[in-house]
Amino acid sequence: MNIRQTLMLLLFSTVLTGAFAQNKTTSNLVEIFPQDNQNEIIRKSTLVVPTDKQYEWQKNEFIAFIHFGPNTFNRVEWGNGKENPAVFNPSELNADQWVSTIKAAGMKMAMVTAKHHDGFCLWQSTVTKHSVASSPWKNGKGDVFGELTIAAAKQGIKIGVYLSPADMHEIERENGTYGNKSAFRKVKIPTDPELQKKAKQVFEYELDDYNTLFMNQLYEVLSQYGPIYEVWFDGANPKPGTGQTYNYKAWFEMIRKLQPMAVIAIKGPDVRWCGNEAGDTRESEWSVIPLQEDPENNKWPDLMSHDLGSREKLKNAKYLYWYPAETNTSIRGGWFYRDDDQYVKTVDQLVDTWYRSVGGNTVFLLNMTPDRRGLIPETDAARLKEVGRIIEASFKTNLISGSIVSASEAEINRPAKNMTDGNPETFWNPKDGNESPEITIKLQRLTEFNRLVLQEEIRTQGQRIEDFAVEVHGNGVWKEIARGKTVGYKSILRFPMVKSDELKIRILNSRICPTLAEIGIYKAPEMLANPAIARSKDGMVRISCPSPDPEIYYTLDGTEPTGKSIRYEKPFALPQGGRVKAIALVNEGTQSSEVISVKYDICGDKWKVVAPGDAQKGFDENLAIDGEPKTMWHTPWEGKITNHPHQLTIDLGETIGLLGFSYLPRTDGNLSGVCQTYNLEVSSDGKTWIQAKQGEFSNIRNNPVFQEVFFEKIQSARFIRFTSLSTVKKDAYLSMAEIGIITH
Repeated sequence: MNIRQTLMLLLFSTVLTGAFAQNKTTSNLVEIFPQDNQNEIIRKSTLVVPTDKQYEWQKNEFIAFIHFGPNTFNRVEWGNGKENPAVFNPSELNADQWVSTIKAAGMKMAMVTAKHHDGFCLWQSTVTKHSVASSPWKNGKGDVFGELTIAAAKQGIKIGVYLSPADMHEIERENGTYGNKSAFRKVKIPTDPELQKKAKQVFEYELDDYNTLFMNQLYEVLSQYGPIYEVWFDGANPKPGTGQTYNYKAWFEMIRKLQPMAVIAIKGPDVRWCGNEAGDTRESEWSVIPLQEDPENNKWPDLMSHDLGSREKLKNAKYLYWYPAETNTSIRGGWFYRDDDQYVKTVDQLVDTWYRSVGGNTVFLLNMTPDRRGLIPETDAARLKEVGRIIEASFKTNLISGSIVSASEAEINRPAKNMTDGNPETFWNPKDGNESPEITIKLQRLTEFNRLVLQEEIRTQGQRIEDFAVEVHGNGVWKEIARGKTVGYKSILRFPMVKSDELKIRILNSRICPTLAEIGIYKAPEMLANPAIARSKDGMVRISCPSPDPEIYYTLDGTEPTGKSIRYEKPFALPQGGRVKAIALVNEGTQSSEVISVKYDICGDKWKVVAPGDAQKGFDENLAIDGEPKTMWHTPWEGKITNHPHQLTIDLGETIGLLGFSYLPRTDGNLSGVCQTYNLEVSSDGKTWIQAKQGEFSNIRNNPVFQEVFFEKIQSARFIRFTSLSTVKKDAYLSMAEIGIITH
């Protein structure tokens, strides 16, 4: 059965409610006809609902990504397929520790990169030698994916799998299958005779060489390790242009048969990518998405626009489709572990992303990076555990219990009390056509709270609410404290602590009529703000903290700061670099922030730009060495626009032994001018140049974060010359927040 038949026939359910009862058939796909006016399109949008597996997936809320492989040992983001499997040799791999960390964070699923773009397999594949079977780990008998599935089963954690369609090993090896332009022929999956003997079902397709290899790998991970709940494909390819095509239809069909409860994510029909790898979320996240073609023919492109599902977007649709979003980012500055100097997100940052993603109608996919021991690093594990503790403490007690809930209108058999009965399958709604009703909640007593949770009944009623406001009553007047946009599966509003015994939810706009299945009111613990560490170009370090009357302490020797460490009172000099660790204490030291750690190299007080090139007014080259991440050098986008290559030459003021260099792309979220391929040269006199490194910032388009590049050997130089050869958008410009050097 093809995708269209699956979506249009098998997933239909009939719900008979409201004024449109005689013609209210719900599905996760609804077709729009030329004669449908805007009102009819909006009505049809309320009939689009998730499939059972989409709904179950959404309930996971918070899941783990795990990136682990040769890249971990080679300290790169994207492998080249030529890596020696001998580098993969974790000394203490412990999947139980991974899963314990995942569970402590409150996650419900673990999804591992069973094969990344380098083509290295973390299981014993029958169709490639580029796997753990060729590594020294456990004498070539190990199975990372197998160990993870066993550990997850013991602790009640679901399993997902990432299998990269791109395969650099098959691109680069002699007689590799990727893009070899082989003929299509009938093949059996699995191809291996021993697996065929064990197979409950043998599949037969017409495939070329690479699709045969890939479907065998897909079969192996889906048929030998128990239930799989998410299969994750992306479209990244470190070496595009090979001409290889993917037989998605065959892939999807086999997945559906081998793992019927698995959603197919990102390059697939069930779950879409949020559109970035930074954990950024939309203000309005619609799960009902307009399509211009039948899903049977859809290539599932990345949807990156800020507005995907507004009324304006729906009016030109040919199909309306339930396509929920997954928000992904990494706990570290990169998807694979590099070293202990790699940036690790703070608890505050992780909790904030959790609120914006889980509380913004998406599922939060947070990447974890096992180190070269094969363990989640201690710092990462501790922060994830604290994230789980904060989330659990914040939503342990629903303060709405025992309250009196009323609504300005309610449909028969859909009373207001359904919103507080703890049952997500019951719900309230007014009559069709009432798009702006109000809900009033009378609490039992004056209550402090700072969180509001709303959930629509998406399973049968779809997604409807477009805007809403929240008010509290006090001193005889109503005061608005927060506004929200879409709700969908879940919306969580954060606001400063208020104290009231009555609140009102005003639905400002909705489609046909709103529905709400659950309302929650909570008092989340306030988090102490973390100190912020910054160093200016002249090497002066400043530490600040927005908490009221904080006492800040710091260390420079790598030890953890306490109330007995150096107390910060004024800026201090750190021209030669080093590591600064700081902590903020309040309430006479009884409350503390996280320890914030920043590593600095030699400051740029002696540096100057030589041979300056073109720059947009107000964005000159000196801003690339001013020590301020928020400023940037940008080549002209007005007047005379110059194309690549763009160069920046810097006199360091003294001869220094260089281990490498760093590049910080612009930090305003815009990708214009962000460098992708580069050349870095060094010189002792500014006349004779030696190439120190030429390459590419891997994955910088999707993850535009601080980049460090190390040379093969130490380069003694006074001058560096950075040349941008191309950018991620293939545009004419170059932008740069900061360029730096690595000396220690």
